[in-house]
Amino acid sequence: MKKVVANADEAIAGISDGATLMLGGFGLCGIPENSIAALVRKGIKDLTCISNNAGVDDFGLGLLLKTRQIRKMMSSYVGENAEFERQLLSGELEVDLIPQGTLATRIQMAGMGIPAFFTPAGYGTEIAEGKEVRRFNGKDYLMELALHADFAIVKAWKGDTFGNLVFRKTTRNFSTSMAKAGTITIAEVEQLVQPGELDPDQIHVPGIYVHRIFQGSNYEKRIERKTVKI
Repeated sequence: MKKVVANADEAIAGISDGATLMLGGFGLCGIPENSIAALVRKGIKDLTCISNNAGVDDFGLGLLLKTRQIRKMMSSYVGENAEFERQLLSGELEVDLIPQGTLATRIQMAGMGIPAFFTPAGYGTEIAEGKEVRRFNGKDYLMELALHADFAIVKAWKGDTFGNLVFRKTTRNFSTSMAKAGTITIAEVEQLVQPGELDPDQIHVPGIYVHRIFQGSNYEKRIERKTVKI
């Protein structure tokens, strides 16, 4: 099966209005910039986006929010995006705020084929509304469902033409799990190499999970907030 595609526009073929997308990265680190730009260009709307955060106003998922292409955000941190706040308060954007550990585990469970799990996070809060509660060893736990997506879109440091992926440092936090939880997984990479060039012991996502891969370009190395001491 040929997995290599020419560019981001070809990679996102088949994503249509109303799709559910997982977008990898951690904060602004390791996000699939080229694929997000292609989604903006294509104008796909009514998207449900699952991501660690919602980007910032001029970068990451903030670009899709700016063009009103996202209908619902499922995320754990949204504190750096003024447009996100505006759309939330005005009722334009549906938001599901999920504790970060719960979000990560829901994605992991989808990749592992486990339909649900129990966690104490959120018990006794609004997060618990409508969810099953069980008691284990004298402590109450919420049942959370595994989280799947039509497409998982991730960015890796290196990948080969078979789809094997290597991530750097914190960029693997959500991306490695998301790559296993999408019906179709798209990977953009900084370096695309031939099979055999990656150390098998260093591969974080085996190619069996990846359906499309391409070498991206013009990546920015953003820092969410920089503090300098004078």
